[in-house]
Amino acid sequence: MSLLVVGLSHRSAPVSVLESASLAPEVRGKLLQDAVGAGPTSEAAVLSTCNRTELYADVDKFHAGVAELSSLLARYSGVGLEELTPYLYVHYEDRAVHHLFSVACGLDSMVVGEGQILGQIKDALAVAQDQHTAGRLTNDLFQQALRVGKRAHSETGIDRAGQSLVTFGLEQLACGRPVAEWVRGRRALVIGAGSMSSLAATVLARAGVTELVIANRTLERARRLAAGLHGGRLTARAVPAHDMSAELPHADVAVSCTGATGLVLTAGDLSAALAARADSRASREEPMALLDLAMPRDIDAAAHRLEGVRLVDIESLAEASADAPMAADVDKVRGIVADEVAAFGAAQRAATITPTVVALRAMAADVVAAEMARLDGRLPGLDAKQRAEITQTVRRVVDKLLHAPTVRVKQLAGEPGGAGYADALRELFDLDPQTVAAVSNPEQERQ
Repeated sequence: MSLLVVGLSHRSAPVSVLESASLAPEVRGKLLQDAVGAGPTSEAAVLSTCNRTELYADVDKFHAGVAELSSLLARYSGVGLEELTPYLYVHYEDRAVHHLFSVACGLDSMVVGEGQILGQIKDALAVAQDQHTAGRLTNDLFQQALRVGKRAHSETGIDRAGQSLVTFGLEQLACGRPVAEWVRGRRALVIGAGSMSSLAATVLARAGVTELVIANRTLERARRLAAGLHGGRLTARAVPAHDMSAELPHADVAVSCTGATGLVLTAGDLSAALAARADSRASREEPMALLDLAMPRDIDAAAHRLEGVRLVDIESLAEASADAPMAADVDKVRGIVADEVAAFGAAQRAATITPTVVALRAMAADVVAAEMARLDGRLPGLDAKQRAEITQTVRRVVDKLLHAPTVRVKQLAGEPGGAGYADALRELFDLDPQTVAAVSNPEQERQ
């Protein structure tokens, strides 16, 4: 295993750099194709969220891999390599596994313990699989990360240490009041209908808003989301994205999280909405509450300077989360991560010996077949029953001789420094390297 991750997150880079370096969904597939087309990389997956951009790869050369992945991130993000490099971090082999498992458990999130990252890891794996850039290592790694994350949430109270960015953002807007008390009876506008926007709509609906408007470029998707929430005291409806300017003046709280590359709401849009709001609802004393969870940002940062607006965005969330309390369960999760990293490393190291063991047993079977053919020539009078009994006896002898060494070598290969046992086995039994490679890459053998 030569796992490498190169990336940046809210822990290594200011929000302005994260915003510039975010990867649009439509370029991630091309990035993965270029990654596996490069010399050092055989597998790749990209994890891109509102507060991290990371490229995972199986590489055969560390330094060449770091250089190649860094260049790819710079090229596809549009940020110059010299500007990006100071904010990049690099993890290799077990440290890379530890990093992803920590991310999956919410330990590396802006809001510790938030669970939405599991869906984002699942999406990252799905994209890599669709692009055929996920091989055995990438599939094993990301699937195990999902299991580790679920284990952390089920076996500990990590959920009490934090929550989703949506809930955390609404808490910041509520300024210390319970979110359910703050939003009860209000009108809400959700811009976008993706996973984060869907979560925001669900949280607002459960918290008690009376009217929920979902604005999206694809109206049908917004309608499906609204239909799933409409009912009881809540009126939920969908509008096309170009109608959101008409809905904004009537919204007490607006949440935006789209994949747009430019601003969705400019300072001018907000000024117009405030003017219309003042004409229609002059008695409203509280400011319009805006939550921007997009990366790059959807709402003009100049909104911070507008009277009558309270904006919480990724940057202000990062500042607020620095003072968030840590639950005691975080230590338990760290213990789970450490155990799972050790187990994953042992399993990966043990897996490297399997092709050699399979090749050894195949060679032994060939020896048995050759000796039985020679016996047939020397003892042509053997009947079928006698031949079958002799064949079975010889096979049992070979199996018993190979059983203990092959079981033990698998155990030893799983320990740190055990990679050399496969080489020793090949040397001792004079195994053909091409035969072992064929076992390792059965698809290539069939081509």
